[in-house]
Amino acid sequence: MNAAPEPRHRAVLAESATVLAVSDRPAPGPIAVLPEPDPVFVAAVESGGGAVAPLSTDTRGVVWLDYRRAGELAGVLRANPQIGWVQLPWAGVDAFAEVMRSEHRDGLLWTSAKGAYAQPVAEHALALSLALARFLPRRIRATSWDDRPDGVSLYGLRVVIVGAGGIAIELLRLLQAFRAHVTVVRRSAEPLPGADVTVSSDALHDVLPDADLVVVAAALTGSTRGLFGAREFALMPEAAYFVNVARGGLVDTDALVHALHQGTIAGAAVDVTSPEPLPDGHPLWTAPNVIVTPHMADTPTMTAPLLAERIRLNVRAFLGDARFVGVVDPERGY
Repeated sequence: MNAAPEPRHRAVLAESATVLAVSDRPAPGPIAVLPEPDPVFVAAVESGGGAVAPLSTDTRGVVWLDYRRAGELAGVLRANPQIGWVQLPWAGVDAFAEVMRSEHRDGLLWTSAKGAYAQPVAEHALALSLALARFLPRRIRATSWDDRPDGVSLYGLRVVIVGAGGIAIELLRLLQAFRAHVTVVRRSAEPLPGADVTVSSDALHDVLPDADLVVVAAALTGSTRGLFGAREFALMPEAAYFVNVARGGLVDTDALVHALHQGTIAGAAVDVTSPEPLPDGHPLWTAPNVIVTPHMADTPTMTAPLLAERIRLNVRAFLGDARFVGVVDPERGY
């Protein structure tokens, strides 16, 4: 069997390990890779010292690989109450929210890929930001010489990042090269290293009027759904840009389209939309100064080795050291 691909940046862990007390640790045992075992991730389990076996009454851990089949996971857990650990495939776990609520019980630990894909997603956020600032949506489509002197530099800009997870941490590192002044909006006002200012989420409206660029990198939960709507776009300066690399449900798409048409903001770039996929003919496609990428900030080529490494670390934790990475709080939803 082929070994799991080696991550290029194994030493970088955007999500710190959570060490569980003995009483909270799931009992080790055979691990099932579901719903379809992929050789890359089977190899990752084995690289962590685990034994991969078909689902049975002996199964103690599950690596679940398909967010589109999240509903099937509920049936697996219901029929196998002995399972003590589930590894999910994405950083965002909103597709599994109902499963986590319905199957919530003591002794069941959830981990996700949160933080694992931070580097490629932060890179994509930076690429979208640069493209907007340099008016590339218009210039890429141009068929004649356009010498209007439009465009701004990211150097020294006032950036607001909404969210404080792995993507935000990596984006902060990238923005240091541009000497940007960064404000981070997070659940609490606890300072985030690298940010010039950190504020709690209830201060979002206070910081938007001073933003040149707003990047959304927050988890989608019940409290963050629809976080950006008409009021938030109205608070942003007309020269400001908006980038979303998190989840489409964080943004009122109709309000975004309206803001772009009215010139309430200067432009937007989104890798995620609501609805998703964005239907052909949807008005967002033809809104002025917009870039839409089809949820490809982190492609399978980028994420497979990163997820494999996350699985390897968590299998090792499951079997002994209990240093789990990407532990999910089912109540908070991330």
